Amino acid sequence: MTKKRLINLVLVIAGTFVLSLSVELFILPFNILSGGVAGIAVAVEPLFHIDKTLLANCLTVSLFFVGWTFLGKEFAVNTVLSSALYPVFTSWMATWHVEIVIDPVLASFYSGLLGGIGIGLVMRTGASTGGMDIPPLVLSRLTGIKVSSLVMVTDTLTVSLGIVAYDLSSALVGLVSVFACGYAIDRVLSAGEGMNAKSVTIISDHWMEMRTEIDVQLRRGCTILQGRGGYHGDEKNVILCVVSGRQYSRLLEIIRAVDAGAFVITTDATDMHGEGFTYASPNI
Repeated sequence: MTKKRLINLVLVIAGTFVLSLSVELFILPFNILSGGVAGIAVAVEPLFHIDKTLLANCLTVSLFFVGWTFLGKEFAVNTVLSSALYPVFTSWMATWHVEIVIDPVLASFYSGLLGGIGIGLVMRTGASTGGMDIPPLVLSRLTGIKVSSLVMVTDTLTVSLGIVAYDLSSALVGLVSVFACGYAIDRVLSAGEGMNAKSVTIISDHWMEMRTEIDVQLRRGCTILQGRGGYHGDEKNVILCVVSGRQYSRLLEIIRAVDAGAFVITTDATDMHGEGFTYASPNI
């Protein structure tokens, strides 16, 4: 196992563990209507009286197979470890019987903070925690609607269900967790690599193969520029590609796999407009 893969393995395990802590220490005990499978388990528990940890675990495993079916083998490979560890960690933590006595708003904040850190650690490896990320991805592929819009719809439905089962005050407390989670994810992803997109210039004799792999694996378009070597004066095709911070490490892996000797220049792109950034590409 390479050092890179070992580090990614540790990050996925650590991230899933922290996410599980968020669920078992804060979300489920305080009935916080957050996003994700734990939020759904909290929302439906008063209606169907199903154990919250059990329901969250069943949803995680079930949604993994839904994702595998509709999103393919690559998604399953990138999600299987976290989806398998999550039920193990939460079932184990449910036996701890730890009681934390704090204000529900603080509990919501810390649940979002911990959950965001955990999700961010997993996302840094290019993997996914699965769960409620999967329905928006599947629906987007089937309908062409933006993933971000579908995520908002699923979160709204979860909160709406919570209002029915609890009350408006509980739903508003849950929003604290949602916002804290989003902030923590951004902070974790921005550490070291930067959350902003990356503008990457690649000079390689294998530019055609590299362009294809970027399109297939990352679903990002490229611009092919005409260049000329300053020393020999020979013509070169130069790839210009803009990727999100989350995709940057995967792009570097693609470059190394296709042409380890490629010359790469990376700069932060802080303001992007157009397909794939300010509006969705039909292929994303």
